[in-house]
Amino acid sequence: MIDHTQASKTISLENYGIKNAKVQYQLSSEQLHKLTIEKGQGVEASSGAIAVNTGEFTGRSPKDRFIVKDAITENRVWWGNINIPFESDAFEKLYKKVTDYLSEKEVFVRDSYACADDNYRLNIRVITEYPWSNMFAYNMFLRPEASELKDFKPEWTVVNAPGFMAVPDVDGTRQHNFAILDFTRKVALIGGTGYTGEIKKGIFSALNFILPVFKNTLPMHCSANVGEDGDTAIFFGLSGTGKTTLSADPNRRLIGDDEHGWTKENTVFNFEGGCYAKVINLSEENEPDIFNAIKPGAILENVIMDAEGRVDFENTTITQNTRVSYPIEHINNIQVPSIGKNPKNIFFLTADAFGVLPPISKLTPGQAAYHFISGYTAKVAGTEAGIDEPLPSFSACFGAPFMPLHPTKYAEMLSKKMQEAGVNVWLVNTGWTGGPYGVGTRMKLKYTRAMITAAMDGSLEAANKDNYHVHSVFGVQQPRVCPNVPTDVLSPRTTWNNDEGYYKTAYKLADSFKENFKKFEEYANAEIMAGAPSVKS
Repeated sequence: MIDHTQASKTISLENYGIKNAKVQYQLSSEQLHKLTIEKGQGVEASSGAIAVNTGEFTGRSPKDRFIVKDAITENRVWWGNINIPFESDAFEKLYKKVTDYLSEKEVFVRDSYACADDNYRLNIRVITEYPWSNMFAYNMFLRPEASELKDFKPEWTVVNAPGFMAVPDVDGTRQHNFAILDFTRKVALIGGTGYTGEIKKGIFSALNFILPVFKNTLPMHCSANVGEDGDTAIFFGLSGTGKTTLSADPNRRLIGDDEHGWTKENTVFNFEGGCYAKVINLSEENEPDIFNAIKPGAILENVIMDAEGRVDFENTTITQNTRVSYPIEHINNIQVPSIGKNPKNIFFLTADAFGVLPPISKLTPGQAAYHFISGYTAKVAGTEAGIDEPLPSFSACFGAPFMPLHPTKYAEMLSKKMQEAGVNVWLVNTGWTGGPYGVGTRMKLKYTRAMITAAMDGSLEAANKDNYHVHSVFGVQQPRVCPNVPTDVLSPRTTWNNDEGYYKTAYKLADSFKENFKKFEEYANAEIMAGAPSVKS
């Protein structure tokens, strides 16, 4: 892979408080790959990708994510157990400790940016302790041309020091790791964790505040692609529901797989320059685009390999959250630049482990707002200690851990944009059919793809015009037929072959929806409340 952004200029980090450091500026992906191996921090897989172990943390640590409470954030942020306040003075002291820690060391600096639409571009400087963390930033953020680096002025700074351990009683953190956003200083400070996802999610969280507050633009935790006719499709969903997989469609151009903005001009743009995909149970047959993107320039995280460097994608010895990051150019069929127009379909993806939601259903505007605010998926037995049956999991706006504002702010923006654009909204269950987890089976990917294709090309609507079945518990419009999908698959009740068990489980899940939504009821209008499922009186 040719790296066009390598720069020969040298920079000083003295103004960041990092003194006498050996600064490795804008190294190429190949150089960072090589240094990672030389330092014993990674090994090369048989595919040519580099494989690293992120250490103690193999995922984000939401309880250790903080936002500095100051004049900018105090009256805007939705404070609570998602957005935890941090004192400005405490941040200043901790920042100095981190920069003192990085002083005298070899550090890696990358200038990059977020937001593919130049009207919303956010220049970022990423300072990392490890070369592979810097390579991750190369993969995941947008890459300036070499000519742009001469006068590059970063607006935000990410300081990433996995080897620095905070002292909670002294530093004001919960434990030794932390990820803190300071909107006044425009700094994302990360320490005590090697998990690279904290880098990208730090900037995502910042944009989730900046764009709606200052730019009248909706930030979205979603993937997106565009068809031959220029129609854009948006896929919301939590981790493991299929955002990356389903947006990588050979017949459509990928805009991006995780983070986007929807502008007042009715365009959709990617925040990122790469993809960060789960690789658990990855196969070339089911997910060829992701499988073939794992090549030189990609970073595998926390995978198990054999002596020849072949990855066992089914092995979860280290974590279920095995990952790969790669530049979006590793996908063949991409939209250049990463901007789409004319949004026509929105898909809410959920991996329903209860097996009661239809594999695809059409939502009214009120239902769309209700399900967006709810952000439902399910945890399956065995994924976390103490979980021995499916558990509902709700994350407002399909991305609560990254949303600094109250969820209804994003929901109001989405509802307005949906109505203005005249989009169809679909709820897609990529989870279980024929019974709950442990009894039924996971919905076949080929069926989900066929349903989504039919929704996008209009054939699903044409085949079911005035003939949708209204689900008796969730009230959604359930198609009776779909091209290339067996009819019985479309009815979850039919696949169970046990009406009593089905309805008992469906009402149990409906109760969970209602209980979760109580905290939003005072902010929701009558139309949104009418989108709620039925519950037994």
